[in-house]
Amino acid sequence: MNKKRVVVTGIGVVAPNAVGLEDFRKALREGRSGIRFIPQLEELNFGCRIGGVPPGFNEVRARYFDHEKLLSINDNIGYASVAAVDAWRDAGFELPDDNDDVDWDTGAIVGCGIGGMDTIAERVVPMIQAGKVRRMGSRIVEQVMNSGTSARVGGLLGLGNQVTSNSSACSTSSEAIFGALQRIRGGLAKRMLAGGSEGASPYIWGGFDAMRVIARKFNDRPEEGSRPMSASAAGFVPGAGAGVLMLEDLETARARGARIYCEILGGAVNAGGQRNGGSMTAPNPEGVSRCIRSAIADAGVHADDIDAINGHLTATFADPSEIRNWSNALERGPERFPLVNSTKSMIGHCLGAAGGIECAAVTLELAEKFLHPSLNCEDVHPEIEAFSDKIVHQTRECPDLKIIAKSSFGFGDVNSCLIFRTWEG
Repeated sequence: MNKKRVVVTGIGVVAPNAVGLEDFRKALREGRSGIRFIPQLEELNFGCRIGGVPPGFNEVRARYFDHEKLLSINDNIGYASVAAVDAWRDAGFELPDDNDDVDWDTGAIVGCGIGGMDTIAERVVPMIQAGKVRRMGSRIVEQVMNSGTSARVGGLLGLGNQVTSNSSACSTSSEAIFGALQRIRGGLAKRMLAGGSEGASPYIWGGFDAMRVIARKFNDRPEEGSRPMSASAAGFVPGAGAGVLMLEDLETARARGARIYCEILGGAVNAGGQRNGGSMTAPNPEGVSRCIRSAIADAGVHADDIDAINGHLTATFADPSEIRNWSNALERGPERFPLVNSTKSMIGHCLGAAGGIECAAVTLELAEKFLHPSLNCEDVHPEIEAFSDKIVHQTRECPDLKIIAKSSFGFGDVNSCLIFRTWEG
């Protein structure tokens, strides 16, 4: 069976350094950081007191939703909903009324890593412990169930195709996009909204602080805290937000005269089995390499065709290993290695939302032929110093840019990789 070609026709993004597509585009080109000091983390005695939180979001969501809908939208669902609505509109569609027909051709795979932990901690547990179960109201369940994210998106837009939420830690969004790609390829949907979200809450970030894997040394210099590929990296900076893409089969997009950002050629997901160096918190190098090679094979391209990599690259001990894994998988040493950048240097690690926001960045980069900078890695880690010339330190115009590979790796030794190509008509 011939696989349908899949293109990106809409982008929605709620990021720590920008809310909305136009501002996000500017933030990428400017190398604008969204990392800030979070007073609440200091009050709660966190070691890490900086984070990436979408600015002014309470005012933003009030412009999107009426009072009744706001009652059932916490941060996680709110970020996803705004990003999905923006992607829908950006793709050229009008928001439906509640009385409009169901759109049987469009679905959504929008996941999250941890989800409604803030609602559980701030409302569910205290009210149950106080014996006030009946006062919790009827809207709690949809805010704490993992599928509440996609369910809200599906209801807002009247979607009648597959509507589901996935959860694969930091690989969530990229895995969602791959799942949507497969569904459209197979002719089961014409369009899919795909990506992920994550709320901003100390209850989500606390476990990572306890593990001492998030940055503690830059509380007085927030914008310098997220340092992928740096010798002075001190752990990842926690972040929050959402990124959602509208994926569409090429025939449908052309028939309605849609603006096309780029094409998704293929992808892959796998796991390393938590063996051979892999664990709950570290990837099995062979699993990573297999995932990258499988994605390239699925895309029908050659390893030498990859022009750039948007890495997972979190500012932890795993960064040098990730670069080596890419080098091994592509069989390309430092001299022939693709250009590489890390969106997390500007937004921190947005967990379940990370891949969605980063894929939004990749889509814009391909559409406009540029690569955004990786901040705070002037002191490249000595283990990957040979690759330093391939790291994009300043915004770079790339007129010949055609193919970007996007990777995401998550807790539990799970991997995903997507291959995007410039749309040339």
